[in-house]
Amino acid sequence: MQRDIDIGLIRTFLAVAESGGMTRAAQTLNLTQGAVSQQIKRLEIQFGKQLFDRRQKQMQLTPDGEKLIASANRLLALNDEVLQLMRQPEFTGKILLGVPPDIVRPFMPPILKRFNREFPNIRVTLISDSTPVLLDMLKKQQIDLTLTTESVRGDRDELLLTDALVWIGAPNGEACHRHPLPVALGLESCGFRDSAVAALNSAGLEWISICQVGSTEPVIASLEADMAIAPYMSQVIPETLSMIDPAIGLPDLPRYYINLRLPGHGVNVIVRELAQQIRTGFAQRYPAL
Repeated sequence: MQRDIDIGLIRTFLAVAESGGMTRAAQTLNLTQGAVSQQIKRLEIQFGKQLFDRRQKQMQLTPDGEKLIASANRLLALNDEVLQLMRQPEFTGKILLGVPPDIVRPFMPPILKRFNREFPNIRVTLISDSTPVLLDMLKKQQIDLTLTTESVRGDRDELLLTDALVWIGAPNGEACHRHPLPVALGLESCGFRDSAVAALNSAGLEWISICQVGSTEPVIASLEADMAIAPYMSQVIPETLSMIDPAIGLPDLPRYYINLRLPGHGVNVIVRELAQQIRTGFAQRYPAL
């Protein structure tokens, strides 16, 4: 009976569990889908347990798979820690990373988890604010790098994702039919505010602004209560809300871009490494970009 666990199989197991499918895991690991499938089968044979329920479109962990998750993360973390200790220079320090509030949770956890696993002695602190505020902080060297949501497309190294700006609200809500139209726009520094106001005014719609706050939570709560609608990027719509049917006749909104901005000079090696991992994380999730 084999007594040693292949760390590569554990890494593949976690990639499939985190992504919910063989295809995305293969992209993350730079393997073929067939190779990922074979590695999962080898691990299941070694344990004598089925780790995934393959009957659904998105692979779900079985009870045995869920039992393995915590130990697998610890095993992989220890493996990577030993490798870093023996093979890499010991980077220490901190990074101040700016991220707009509406894209922190949808995009950053897996990227930061991987970075923290590889560089446990680097402390990453998230600064969440609107894009104009974050760009000003970057210019003043108050943060080391930042993601942005902008109407301006970044260059090849800066562009992470192109997305449609859409109207969202409560599922089957009535706010989109009211007159005047209630719209939650946030503060004046909100990145989508100018585009939404321009679209509404150009369409000649009568509207009122509500929930003028900087945090996204009150805005989301207002939408969930069917008190208003709001402009939002289509890839990050909260699960409790939905895109409003274009047939209702709301004005079209422009495309927006998630960009990665760094200072023009003086970027240290560890900040460059985090920037590259952010680019890689987006490229793996959206390979068609």
